[in-house]
Amino acid sequence: MLLLRADRVWVTHGTEVFDVTDFVELHPGGADKILLAAGGALEPFWALYAVHSQPHVLELLREYKVGELSPEEAPPAAAATGDPFAGDPPRHPGLRVNSQKPFNAEPPAELLAERFLTPNELFFTRNHLPVPAVDPGSYRLRVEGPGGRALSLSLPELRSRFPKHEVTATLQCAGNRRAEMSQVRPVKGLPWDIGAISTARWGGARLRDVLLHAGFEEEREGEWHVCFEGLDADAGGAPYGASIPYGRAVSPAADVLLAYEMNGEELPRDHGFPVRVVVPGVVGARSVKWLRRVAVSPAESPSHWQQNDYKGFSPCVDWDTTPYSPQKPP
Repeated sequence: MLLLRADRVWVTHGTEVFDVTDFVELHPGGADKILLAAGGALEPFWALYAVHSQPHVLELLREYKVGELSPEEAPPAAAATGDPFAGDPPRHPGLRVNSQKPFNAEPPAELLAERFLTPNELFFTRNHLPVPAVDPGSYRLRVEGPGGRALSLSLPELRSRFPKHEVTATLQCAGNRRAEMSQVRPVKGLPWDIGAISTARWGGARLRDVLLHAGFEEEREGEWHVCFEGLDADAGGAPYGASIPYGRAVSPAADVLLAYEMNGEELPRDHGFPVRVVVPGVVGARSVKWLRRVAVSPAESPSHWQQNDYKGFSPCVDWDTTPYSPQKPP
């Protein structure tokens, strides 16, 4: 194992080990940035700043070399265990983790504020279940509605049949800054700091275009909703789900997307590959990832995360008196 002294700052680059303690205060980007890599690899952080690709940077680093990693230090391959999270993707070590299983993490504030668009690898991650492994070649998106109306789309069909629309939108977890809330009054849930919020340029098909192509009207009488189901599911097979009002789904001004790109790249696995919903201006819980089904319905999504979670109430309501169901009177 790589042994660290409490009063020294060691980092690695490739198989080499460096003691950069004396360089910390000299770091052009500030001491706080280099300390993010303390005890780990430099590469994920260097990738964020192009200046590190210049030869003189590595030459400077080698002045602080103290050793080499032994072969035993190489990370082991994922074991074929019964752990449902064993297939989750690798993550950037700069993320501040609030839970490992399921994985939930946020970027440090000092990195979040550096760019208007959050780099994909630093975008906050909010997972409720294991990350599904999706084969893009066999992927199908189902669009369904009353009377047996249905449409099935492959990923190439979603890309080719509908104009690509791009929108810059900020997503925020409903629990952002919960750690601060808990200082005033105890709040249940993950102790998010200020980083459960990120901005990206999303690209994909408008949900409006897909629904109109499937034969749904622009306006419907009565109360209607558009329900989303993800490919992530619990041990009993129940998927993550949510819904939004039909009017928002078909509104030209709402910019609701079935997104397949994030900052000009295909969606990362943690962020919904191959297709996710993006609902600008609405709590992130409604932007369902790993989308497998869109359904027009007279009722909200029956999902636990729509009916029993992500609801806001007045301060006099607590977990014991919450009127979870819309049909249940307060």
